[in-house]
Amino acid sequence: MTIDAKICGLNDAAAVDAAVQHGARFVGFVFYGPSPRNVSPQTAAELAARVPRHVRKVGLFVDPEDRLIQAVLNAVSLDMIQLHGSESPDRVREIKQKFRLPVMKAVKIDSAASLEEIARYDGVADMLLFDAKEPKTMKNALPGGNGLAFDWELLAGATVDSPWMLAGGLQSGNVAEAVRISGAKIVDTSSGVEFEPGRKNPAEIAAFLAAVAAIET
Repeated sequence: MTIDAKICGLNDAAAVDAAVQHGARFVGFVFYGPSPRNVSPQTAAELAARVPRHVRKVGLFVDPEDRLIQAVLNAVSLDMIQLHGSESPDRVREIKQKFRLPVMKAVKIDSAASLEEIARYDGVADMLLFDAKEPKTMKNALPGGNGLAFDWELLAGATVDSPWMLAGGLQSGNVAEAVRISGAKIVDTSSGVEFEPGRKNPAEIAAFLAAVAAIET
């Protein structure tokens, strides 16, 4: 069985091309102003035009208003909406119904207790994403893309009915171990393939996707 990968926070053509060329099955565009990876709908549309149909285009939003989602969808043909804030299960349902697109919900993990959140969204969202919860003491922390990993052992015994992907501090050097421990079938990285926050490194994208392709399950 092959492991699929998502490269998130893409904001330039070279990074998009590297992700597509080296086998990413998902590409992510961030529509969240405070993020260094934020893109305008117009820029995202230009980048999305470079993505072939077999690669799913994901738009990442954080507690978005409907008008922001609509403005993005007016410009960009997305395949999935990713919610990375504190959206409730009811809000997930509402967005699914209104915009008629699959929705992926991020669940932030930092302890066994945080696994209880999974049950709230499992079966409500079309897909879940498990990311490291940003510590309260972290300066300038973002809702995601902080380069932090959580204890993958926490997922080893978790019951999850929905498809899910693993995020949080993944890079070419640790992704194989992360898959082995967590049982993930899809992995997601953003900061792990960057020169610096908001600047993707095409060579690191290639290395990450090569490491994913080499995983034996």
